[in-house]
Amino acid sequence: MILAIDIGNTTTKFGVFENESLIQRHTIPTIRSKTADDIFESLNGELNQFFAAVIISSVVPELNESFTKLAENHFNSNAVFVTHSFDFGFKINYNPPESVGIDRLIAAYGAVQKYGKPCIVCDFGTATNIEVVNSNNEYIGGIITAGMNLLADSLHARTSKLPKIELRKPEKVIGNSTVLAIQSGVYYGYIGLVDGIVKRMIDELGEKPKIIGTGGLVNLIAETSKTVKIVDENLMLESLSMIYKKML
Repeated sequence: MILAIDIGNTTTKFGVFENESLIQRHTIPTIRSKTADDIFESLNGELNQFFAAVIISSVVPELNESFTKLAENHFNSNAVFVTHSFDFGFKINYNPPESVGIDRLIAAYGAVQKYGKPCIVCDFGTATNIEVVNSNNEYIGGIITAGMNLLADSLHARTSKLPKIELRKPEKVIGNSTVLAIQSGVYYGYIGLVDGIVKRMIDELGEKPKIIGTGGLVNLIAETSKTVKIVDENLMLESLSMIYKKML
């Protein structure tokens, strides 16, 4: 069995793979001060076996040492962090190539492997990343913008009277209370952002790509989006599993 770990800014996801099948999945909050022992305790005994390998995607370098020790001390394995030296199988047209977030490349790799190219993959997390791989097997970049939760939190944090809200789909666009007005503005505004960007990308690409959505907020967004039709919540973990297999 191998353990895939996706360390994101808000949550960290763990996936246990046996014979290429995802058999366990766990999520914990990402807390930058946690030690290896703290992280292991957060798993509540759900992962207490040894693994042939631990493969990691990390956008939180402050935690890399803790996860290295987690693999060594608790899973009897060496941690393998995916870096830009990995051969993703596509040309990276980005300036400079090493500046593109490793999580963006991992998501693009998984989308190409599972759904083919051309493709557009939308990762809805703390930040929203939308990546494009064309039919010439080139990663040509994408966009980075604030996630829906950051948008909602900023309205609360940067104003005196606007409350913190729950992210959800309002029944109507026109909100007849402050909470409903904010929920509508955040939700429907974000749907407009996503669909507008994806449609512009399709026009620039001049092709008919598969549109894949992933990340913690994907189901909420895909429910209304007119462009995001494929929902793959485990894309990052499965991509890490495929990368490990290719490394062998």
